[in-house]
Amino acid sequence: MTFPVTIFMCIKIIKEYERAVIFRLGRITDKKPKGPGLFLVLPCTDNFVKVDLRTISFDIPPQEILTKDSVTVSVDGVVYFRIYCPISSVANVSNAHSSTRLLAQTTLRNVLGTKNLAELLSDREGISLSMQEALDEATDSWGIKVERVEIKDVKLPHQLQRAMAAEAEASREARAKIIAAEGEMKASRALKEASLVIAEAPSALQLRYLQTLSTIAAEKNSTIIFPLPIDVMQNFMQRK
Repeated sequence: MTFPVTIFMCIKIIKEYERAVIFRLGRITDKKPKGPGLFLVLPCTDNFVKVDLRTISFDIPPQEILTKDSVTVSVDGVVYFRIYCPISSVANVSNAHSSTRLLAQTTLRNVLGTKNLAELLSDREGISLSMQEALDEATDSWGIKVERVEIKDVKLPHQLQRAMAAEAEASREARAKIIAAEGEMKASRALKEASLVIAEAPSALQLRYLQTLSTIAAEKNSTIIFPLPIDVMQNFMQRK
């Protein structure tokens, strides 16, 4: 009578993305986990642990970090990992998921503590890669593969934000003044070259006068300026 019930208790089913690590009398029976599909266990001597092989993601809580140049920032991130060796994740660590979360927090602090604020704001990809390599190396003995690490947000103190905004505005104003000065210098050089050309051909100055009068007349102004050649004034001055 108990035979059908015993057979029913021996048959186990696990899904495609799961594996089973079987312990027989406290020892792992095989170097390779069971699954997916059907497998058999002995009712009195065997117990098994199911391990999920899918990629798991978790958020790193915001961490208050002191950078290399003594600036306090709040940084958070996200980690993606998966278990590639179910036996190691069960036999080598008591709780692989929780241990990976705690290790990610400490790794974030350690990596960002060696960077200054400028590197933290401009080199997020490099920091993420450094964190991924450090986490992957530390969790390799747990049978865990860290696939990706991303820095989500970097929060700066409000006083530092205002100081950086003022610095950026002053830098933009300085660049604008430099550009204006360079424009004035180029314009003065062009005027110098033009004056040399006009000095070689005095009639060119008269043509310039006529062109200026044409431009003023085209704008429908009530005031018209009649240029008086300087040579005429010099004649009057000599007579006096």
